[in-house]
This record gives sequence, structure tokens and C-alpha cells, in this order.
Amino acid sequence: MARLHLHLLSDSTGETLEMIAKAALAQFDDADVVRHFWPMVRSQQHLDRIMGEITANPGLVLFTMVNAETRELLQSRCAALGLPSVPALDAVTLALEAQLGQAAKGRPGRQHAMDEAYFRRVEAIQFTIAHDDGIAWEDWEAADIVLAGVSRSSKTPTAIYLANRGYRVANIPIVVESPPPPALFSLRRPLVVGLTTSPERLIQVRRNRLLSLNQAPETAYVDSDHVAREVQYARRMFADNGWPVIDVSRRSIEETAAAVINLYNERRPDGGASGGGHAL
Repeated sequence: MARLHLHLLSDSTGETLEMIAKAALAQFDDADVVRHFWPMVRSQQHLDRIMGEITANPGLVLFTMVNAETRELLQSRCAALGLPSVPALDAVTLALEAQLGQAAKGRPGRQHAMDEAYFRRVEAIQFTIAHDDGIAWEDWEAADIVLAGVSRSSKTPTAIYLANRGYRVANIPIVVESPPPPALFSLRRPLVVGLTTSPERLIQVRRNRLLSLNQAPETAYVDSDHVAREVQYARRMFADNGWPVIDVSRRSIEETAAAVINLYNERRPDGGASGGGHAL
């Protein structure tokens, strides 16, 4: 299989472009792709340096640039080298212009402006970090979402992902020997979601965790009977309290978070019609 050099150029942080490229590449199995990432490209001098690298490693060029002069220069130089250059957001932007009846602002990094949504996201991240792993249960009522599940059921990474979307999240491990505080069962404002998984997958994840910490691989933490009891105990708790449950066995963090957001929107009076809670 031939190797492809993929050059990603942005006049902002390039986060959007990276996500687009990642999503597209996920559709191809075993693709041999070398990604070259070039953010904050805002001058001809910077572009000149990058073109040297593109010339040395020719391939596909994807870009998100709003400055017309820089865009035209990039496209003309790629054309001279016989390389395809694709403006990743143009089709969407043009469609929005047509439907909204106005021209796009054309300002680099506009989506990263430090507006109210930005500060809400920062506050959500701070809240979520301060309420990880059952900490500070006294203010769980201030959370948007509480995630409950046995150890290593993706609670923390899912919570952090949701916090980056603007949701204040607390999470708590469900441990047979140490029941959660009574406050968990009387929450009114937050959505409580149970995360579960198959005992087999849980054992595998826990074994890998123990190995990474250079700890003994054979403990009750990975004993099949003990793990099965843990999972059953948590599932019974979820059912008894009527909490929605998400099985993370075959879900990525992004997929789990999306399912949680859907549940959060479903419980809103407007059904999430305004854009999805605190999602940014």
C-alpha cells in the first residue's frame, strides 16, 4: 500500500481540521497516512516555509483558511506542484451563506472567541475535575449530569469529554463493599446515568491497568466471580432507582458521551430543540 502524506493547514488552532481528517480517515482500513499539521498559518513567510515541506513530501493538502490572499496563494502553489488542495469547510460555509442570506465573517479562529460559552466550558471543566471519583458529593445537586458505574467503566474520560462540551459532571464508582452516599439517591436536578459493561471486557481493562502500574495481575480486582458480582450489583442499583443505563462495552468515549447528551436533551422541556443543553 502506498504511503500518503496528508498536510493539514489552518489559520487558527486547526482543531476542527484535525477532527475532520480523523473522521474521514476512520473510513479506511490500514491506511498508511503520515499527517503533517500546520496551525496558525497567517503570513506568506510562514506559508513559504510550509511549502518547502510539502514539496519534499507531496500528497493531499486539506486546509481551513479564511484569508482570501493566503488561500489563493496556497492553492496556486499546490496546483503548480500538481497536488490536490481541498478547502475542508467551503461547502458547508457556502450552504449556510445561501440559507442564512448573509456572508461569512471570514475571521480566523472566530469559533474560539472567549465568549460566554467559552467561560461556561472552563467552569464545567473545573467542576468536573473537582467532582471526580465520588469527591465533593455534597454539591452534586449543582451538576448537570452524574455518572455512576463500577471501577474502569469509562466514567472519568466520559465526564471530561462532556465537560469540554460545557456540561458540569460528577462521577462516582459503585463499590459493593462501600455503598454510595445517600445523596446520590435523592438528587433532583442532575441526570444520573449508569455506565455498565460486560465482566469480560472489564477484566481485560483492569488487567491492563494493573500491568501499567506494575501491580500483581491476580487480585479480587480481576477475579471473574468478584467482577461479575460487582457488575450485577451496579445494574441492580441502576434498575432499582430507574436510572438510564448505557453499555460502554463496544462504545468509544465519544459515542458514550453522545448517548449521555441525547438522554440529557430528552429530559428537557423543549426536547433539546435549542441545540443540546450546554453543548458547544
